[in-house]
Amino acid sequence: MLTNAQVRDIETLVHPYTNLAQHREVGPLVLERGQGVRVFDSAGRDYIEGLSGLWCTSLGYSNGELVEAAREQMAKLPFAHLFSGRSHDPAIELAEKLKEIAPMPVSKIYYGSSGSDANDTQIKMIWYMNNALGRPKKKKFIARLKGYHGVTVASASLTGLPYNHIDFDLPIQGILHTSCPHHYRFGHEGETEEAFSARMAAELEEMILREGPDTVAAFIAEPVMGAGGAIVPPKGYFPAIQAVLNKYDVLMIADEVITGFGRTGNWFGSTTLDCKPDTISCAKALTSAYFPLSAIFIPEHMHDVLVDQSRKIGTFGHGNTYSGHPVGCAVALKTLEIYHRDKIIDHVRKVAPRFLARLESLREHPMIGEARGVGLIGGIEFVRNKHTREQFDVKKAVAAKSCAFAQEQGLILRNLAGDRVAFCPPLIISEAEIDELFARYERALVKTQNWAHAEGLLA
Repeated sequence: MLTNAQVRDIETLVHPYTNLAQHREVGPLVLERGQGVRVFDSAGRDYIEGLSGLWCTSLGYSNGELVEAAREQMAKLPFAHLFSGRSHDPAIELAEKLKEIAPMPVSKIYYGSSGSDANDTQIKMIWYMNNALGRPKKKKFIARLKGYHGVTVASASLTGLPYNHIDFDLPIQGILHTSCPHHYRFGHEGETEEAFSARMAAELEEMILREGPDTVAAFIAEPVMGAGGAIVPPKGYFPAIQAVLNKYDVLMIADEVITGFGRTGNWFGSTTLDCKPDTISCAKALTSAYFPLSAIFIPEHMHDVLVDQSRKIGTFGHGNTYSGHPVGCAVALKTLEIYHRDKIIDHVRKVAPRFLARLESLREHPMIGEARGVGLIGGIEFVRNKHTREQFDVKKAVAAKSCAFAQEQGLILRNLAGDRVAFCPPLIISEAEIDELFARYERALVKTQNWAHAEGLLA
């Protein structure tokens, strides 16, 4: 029997990434409040938020300092824009702080509202720059299969997942996808991670040569793939890729929307995974998700072009109403202050071994093939046969079923393509809470295995 709130939801909302037909039958999980690493539904039941909302609530729920930072800024200057040379101190100070912690030389910061619009802007800025530099053919972008970079027309084209393209008439022209660096799923028999990385780099080089190096502008990658499966790259991957990009003057864009601000045990995933970006997109944990805000880190050579073009054209013809929103910037400043003051990155490094040990122990389960992570992010993959790595029939939705059982046990996770489940708890999680998280999921796995037996799914 659906509750009144569930019925109202069904009659009023379109839900992102949801089977809308099935949703009309089962209704939503209606959440009312959150505290720390937990959220509570309308019946008062608690759930450990095992994916930090959508990879984003890094400081957990109901952080009073972030709430007060937003309140104070709303009372002082609730809105101001950055158009036509206007500014305000929260935007200026935040840009200064971001430049200090960036893993690359940064000239300027450009603000947006989401990771999607940040990556959309990356495309526009690089097209703009190459036109200004007299390289009108150097416009193609290479992303990766299973990569995730957003849902605007351009950023969804970068995304390498079928559901983001089917019947949306995507990807747009000039966006290409190279191989997914998932060694467990795509490595050849006996192929080491290093050899696999070398093969990934060779395939990228072949694509660049086939398209023509003078037509390829940039390569974009998440340090750790998020929505594509919480996939950690194999050993040596980014240095091998970087050598190819440098050889053909192709920019490296690091999509740090998920991995930025401590998730992997460093300020940025690029540092952890030995990636050397030319420019970065970030969002999510920038404000611990308490306010929509994204940022692009712009190198000096790109900013010089923007300035020169303004002399020529008369303006920089791009902008968002909420770019540099003062409330978002104030919340981000307080978020960064807490990261520093409370030594959140040190905390991640302290608890990550417990998280990774519990995650990797799931590999012992007869239905789990891979279990791998870094810092406080990781994923598992369900398989029908551990020896052959045979996958289940996708229509059986085994990973989704396990997440439904997890929810029954008071744990919120997310199933992803390829029968994978992602784990990405708030950075403030304690070792005891990590143990509780995995204890709840292990109970869900028992139910999943019993269901699979009953359905005749196991080899």
